Amino acid sequence: MPDGTAVYEGTMPTRVGQLALETRGMAPIPLDNRYGGLYRIFTVWFTPNLVPAAFFVGVIAFSLGFALGAAAIVVGTVLGSLLVAVMCSWGPSTGLGQLPLARLQFGRTVFVPGLLMWGSTIAWDALNAIFGAAAIHLLIHVPFWVGLLIVLAMQGLLGVMGYEVMHTFQFWGSIVLGIMFVIITVKVARIGNFHAAATLHGGAEVGFFVLMATIAAGFVVSWGAYASEYSRYMKPDTSRLAVGGLALAGTALSSIWIEVLGLAAAAAATNGTSAGIRDLLGGGVLGGLGLVAIWIGTVSVNAMNDYSGSLALQAAGVRVRRPYVAVVVTVAAFFLTLWLNTGTLATKFTNVLLFITYWVPPFAAVQMVDWWRKRGKMNVQDVLSSSLKPGWEALVALLAGFGAATPFMDTTLFEGYAAKHWLQGGDIAFVVGFVVALVVYAGIRRVQTGSTHDVEAEPDRPEAVVGAP
Repeated sequence: MPDGTAVYEGTMPTRVGQLALETRGMAPIPLDNRYGGLYRIFTVWFTPNLVPAAFFVGVIAFSLGFALGAAAIVVGTVLGSLLVAVMCSWGPSTGLGQLPLARLQFGRTVFVPGLLMWGSTIAWDALNAIFGAAAIHLLIHVPFWVGLLIVLAMQGLLGVMGYEVMHTFQFWGSIVLGIMFVIITVKVARIGNFHAAATLHGGAEVGFFVLMATIAAGFVVSWGAYASEYSRYMKPDTSRLAVGGLALAGTALSSIWIEVLGLAAAAAATNGTSAGIRDLLGGGVLGGLGLVAIWIGTVSVNAMNDYSGSLALQAAGVRVRRPYVAVVVTVAAFFLTLWLNTGTLATKFTNVLLFITYWVPPFAAVQMVDWWRKRGKMNVQDVLSSSLKPGWEALVALLAGFGAATPFMDTTLFEGYAAKHWLQGGDIAFVVGFVVALVVYAGIRRVQTGSTHDVEAEPDRPEAVVGAP
């Protein structure tokens, strides 16, 4: 084992329900430490999307009317969830988290996606924490910043404890939150407007449909940069199709469900915030249950941000124990949340959501090309090497994809030429970034090797090379 890598190792859970501190960092999970049933893949991706941020996404779609708005939500969510599904399916095969796996493609340049990922987890923490902190403020009448501290303390504890504690929390959370949101669904079914007509027409309507599909995709596509860490403890012979299918189902079903609720209730709700959801439910006991659901859901989703952020920063080259890094992510989110809670939430929410996800599709494209070229077989211990390759090919592809996507971006902070003049405000930056990065990276590797596939050198130990069954 290379010198200095002990910080990436540590204690690991060995069975379902073992609620002990996981100090293991980005090091691959050994074959004899693999465990866990397939059902956990569904619950770990189902629970964290049962949050008011998803409800808020649905409210944004109101200008399209119910039918067209729901269609945009479904199209965007399914496309974004497919990316999550593919990348989650690599966890059992590699025993690695997503950003640690990227060290095999990006080499020494991995600090770029690593820092982007770390920053994204902090931003997502803040976006979600606004709703959770407000829910606690309304429920137990404490100042917003106190509610924020409560949310961050709870999510930070889960993120620090690690893989098994979070999987267990998400399993029970899927039941508790599922019941609460069924109750909320019954209420919305009575008062929601399922026949609302679009307030936009012609090119503006088409453009906003594309933008709304992109926003819905952006809500889930960022999970792609986290995906494999939540399946990395599973046995390597686990069906990749089953893992991907359950990840797709869990991510898409929960997101579509809550976003469509927000769309249906948009006219009746005063806003898509925690207070708006409480008022929508009529206050009282039902309104209180809604606030509790927001509280639990916020902790659920942000714990995953903290955990994944800790692995990302290690992958970027920071030699600090994973639990300590998770604390840093949580603390940084506190100050960003306070900023986001000022001004116009809808504008900031959309801008932050899109800006923290534009880099993910090009990143995913690079990893997918590498996976295909190596047929899923790679020397996973290389992620710990102190002499990583330069990795400029992957970085060039990532930057090319992001650069090519820029004209197709549409936010209030920046509107690309193509989005403004060709797409009537539509945003297809995700698709452009993915395709360009894929073509560039595949082309560079084809020229370098003269072949469409790579052959990894034989590892020193049999367990160092892992591949899809």
